[in-house]
Amino acid sequence: MEFQQIYKEYHPKILGYLTRLTGKKIEAEDLTQEVFIKVHEALPGFKGRSSLSTWIYKIATNTANDNFKSASFQKGSKQTIPQEYLNENTENRNVWTGEKEKTSDKVLESNEMNCCIKRYVEELNENYRTVFILSEYEGKSNNEIAGILGVSLETVKIRISRARKQLKKMMEKGCEISSEEGSLKCNEI
Repeated sequence: MEFQQIYKEYHPKILGYLTRLTGKKIEAEDLTQEVFIKVHEALPGFKGRSSLSTWIYKIATNTANDNFKSASFQKGSKQTIPQEYLNENTENRNVWTGEKEKTSDKVLESNEMNCCIKRYVEELNENYRTVFILSEYEGKSNNEIAGILGVSLETVKIRISRARKQLKKMMEKGCEISSEEGSLKCNEI
């Protein structure tokens, strides 16, 4: 597969993944560029021992982890998408993809719930946040996640379970979740 094809197919996926992982759109764009520079440089040596997708996500995850450990990241506070932006854009744009969405009460409620959950996901410890995002948002199997992170399948299962439990606890403390007419609604306490 040629680099241009890989870039075209995986760039939007990796950008979305890194945006969710870092909570910072501009930082995610920079990291995505770094990832594809690394992919381009390493592509001739790709042996195919794992799927191309797993290999690229592993590069993206390692790049993000290196960034989290950097001095400049440690100095800055963890920035999230400003609440004004979330409120302003839930009416007609998906916050994470920027795509226009149809407006209806159910879509708005769903967007509100997603924004609420995403705020709590950002608070998860790095290991739990990474496996949760790979599993729930990226749709990766536990085996793929194990390959991406270089950990055992059992470790992935444990981290996903713990991430879900932690997320549930945080949401129970910070939200009043109600189910009206078949949709979930989050009312912050």
